[in-house]
Amino acid sequence: MHCPPVRLQVIVPCYNPQEGWEQVLADKFADFRAALAGLVDETGLIVVNDGSSRNLTAANVAVLQGLVPGAQVVRYTENRGKGYALRQGVRASDADLLLVTDADFPYTVGSMRQVVEVLHVQGGIAAGNRDTAYYTKVPPFRRRLSQTLRWFLRHVLRQPIDDSQCGLKAFDQAGKAVFLETNIDRFLFDLEFLMLANGRVKVTPVPVELRSGVVFSTVGWNVLATEGLNFLKLFLRQLFRK
Repeated sequence: MHCPPVRLQVIVPCYNPQEGWEQVLADKFADFRAALAGLVDETGLIVVNDGSSRNLTAANVAVLQGLVPGAQVVRYTENRGKGYALRQGVRASDADLLLVTDADFPYTVGSMRQVVEVLHVQGGIAAGNRDTAYYTKVPPFRRRLSQTLRWFLRHVLRQPIDDSQCGLKAFDQAGKAVFLETNIDRFLFDLEFLMLANGRVKVTPVPVELRSGVVFSTVGWNVLATEGLNFLKLFLRQLFRK
């Protein structure tokens, strides 16, 4: 029996990228697409312009599409946050499988391929899971924040996946339906996604490695305050579901 081709799309949010980002993204996407040879039949790219005010003009988009033919760009004028941006990209996708990550492709190509391989076998959602080596490469404050959240998810919320905030996940159509149910616009959409999926769609953790040379953005207090409120909402939602 002839099987229909399997299509995968990579979806990345983009906000005020550095000059020359088009070539960097095109190179990393080309490496990943080459690594998927024999695993999927077609790999596409969707970039979501999350209300950027610089370096994402029509001219920048033309450069990207010259480097990555067929690349789609979803845009809107107001900066809304990573969760909102990825929902718009996921909604625009017509692929069988979807992979969401950051525009700098912070995880190794091998890790990204492994996530897709696990999705092929297990279905549902394949969620990147960072090991202890990850924490030797991140700033101290971000490390403490991430480790505290993981402890809370494991010991208080009793979630099957404690590394909710790993920025590398892939999912099929069942996972896509759950992803589009999320409401959080910024970083805790990842946790909301996995909490909504729990008991409905299979979630498989996949060990992943950070590539060398990744530059981490700072986490502002205004973002922490907003995400603190979002975490409280998710905690109360989980509490009253029990």
